Amino acid sequence: MALLTEHSNTPPPAAGSGGSTVVSHSALQLFLGYRVFVATAIVVLFFVIRKDPLGSRDSTLFSAVSLLYSFLVIAALMFGLARPRRPGLQATSAVLVDILMLSILMYASGGVPSGIGILIALSIALVANIVAKRMALALAAIASLAAIGEELLAQWIGAFGKTAYVQAGLLGIAYFALVLLVTTISACARRSEQLAEQRENELIDLAQLNDHVIQQLQSGIVVVDHEHIVQMMNESAWALLGMPPMMRHHLLKDVSPQLATEYNAWLAGMKPADLTLRLGNEGRDLHARFMRLGQKGREGTLIVLEDVSVLTAQAQQMKLASLGRLTDGIAHEVRNPLGAISHAAQLLCESSQLADTDRRMTEIILHNSEQVNEVIESILKLSRQDLPKPKPLVLGPWLHEEAGKLAQTCGLQANQLTAQVDPEGTTVYADASQLKQILEVLCDNAVRHFPGPPAQLRLQILAGITTESGGPFIELLDNGAGIAPDKVEHLFEPFFTTRDEGAGLGLYIARQLSEANRIRIEYHPLANGSCFRLSFPNPKRRELA
Repeated sequence: MALLTEHSNTPPPAAGSGGSTVVSHSALQLFLGYRVFVATAIVVLFFVIRKDPLGSRDSTLFSAVSLLYSFLVIAALMFGLARPRRPGLQATSAVLVDILMLSILMYASGGVPSGIGILIALSIALVANIVAKRMALALAAIASLAAIGEELLAQWIGAFGKTAYVQAGLLGIAYFALVLLVTTISACARRSEQLAEQRENELIDLAQLNDHVIQQLQSGIVVVDHEHIVQMMNESAWALLGMPPMMRHHLLKDVSPQLATEYNAWLAGMKPADLTLRLGNEGRDLHARFMRLGQKGREGTLIVLEDVSVLTAQAQQMKLASLGRLTDGIAHEVRNPLGAISHAAQLLCESSQLADTDRRMTEIILHNSEQVNEVIESILKLSRQDLPKPKPLVLGPWLHEEAGKLAQTCGLQANQLTAQVDPEGTTVYADASQLKQILEVLCDNAVRHFPGPPAQLRLQILAGITTESGGPFIELLDNGAGIAPDKVEHLFEPFFTTRDEGAGLGLYIARQLSEANRIRIEYHPLANGSCFRLSFPNPKRRELA
């Protein structure tokens, strides 16, 4: 279910590897573009606007060098775009060209006072974060020597009326100061960038870990934002909600209309934060918990979904373990005196001197002793149930074979109990022996409560796949009198019976076995009879849950 994960598994480039190379190329392209702008501005200012002091000392030299400089910077830009390799070397070469060309232009414009030396300072500052610090300081030294050398040359040949050694020295200091400032800021920026990348990697790793943990949870997790849009859903939630085609970044009502209805009712204060809902008539019963997330005004909601059958099965296992320890002691203490009472009553019945009224009393004692013993046997049978060992079970051949055995067990003719499975390959995930016990209880219940002659009883077992949830089902239908509506809600309670005889534990045992196997057992009245329905989880959904 890769579609359900929020984060990519591809980590970002490590600091100092591919990421710094990309930054260097970007800085180089910016520097080369700046040089084209400077060269263009110089040409326009000199040839079009005639701006002083450009070329004031030697206009011919200035025009020739400015055109040559424009050609060189354009060629450098084209070469840098065509072969974006070794940005440090290209930047160093470009700065050396700038120092040479701009120093000549500075000489042709009257020396350091012309202000052209500032353009050299900007070039050095731009490449200081591309090349190494030592190389940047070396370039600053070369530019400083060029500025002082230009003044020395002018004094030697008498080119200027007045030299500016102080300004040249200050310009050289400015070169070094700019390099130190830019390299310091760049180092801090790189450390901050590395720290940010490290934090980003840690957050991505933590998010991936959280996502993995959430995906492995048995409980379904759904996160909904303040606009009721699903932002996250793990595989368990996707399975519990019936494998909807729409998942993240869709409205909750499009993912699960029933869950959206309960969610809106909870937001309106009409439903508690913990509730149970059924997804459709044939869907599973789910326990949902709603919890608010985020800040006020933009709250999201965490929805935790759990399969009620799983919770019930877990509770059933603990209950059976406790019940087993309790009933073993009770059965031992009750069975001993009960056996003595039954044995004494049998001896009295064999006496020839016993009056008819007394014989009737002993029969009542024996009958009620049998009933008490039946209750004890039922409780022991319930408490000593083994934990289910569910396996895939193909219903077609299994039910056809078990139908004949059930008919013999319940004392029915072969034509009184029929089985039909459509499709024949319908598969459930259950303990076959416990499923057989459930069907035996239901068949025995139908036989015991049939009001007419036993030969008129007709039982039919139907099995297949529900169209709504895609889960398998088994139905046992009879042509009996049905169950009164006021007694249906008590049908699966212990010791509840509609007959004068019986322990009233049969259907209770059937429900306990069903819950232990994550099967939902329900009673549905028919026009002429009754229907007990066993609904199983979708096998595919169980694999994903």
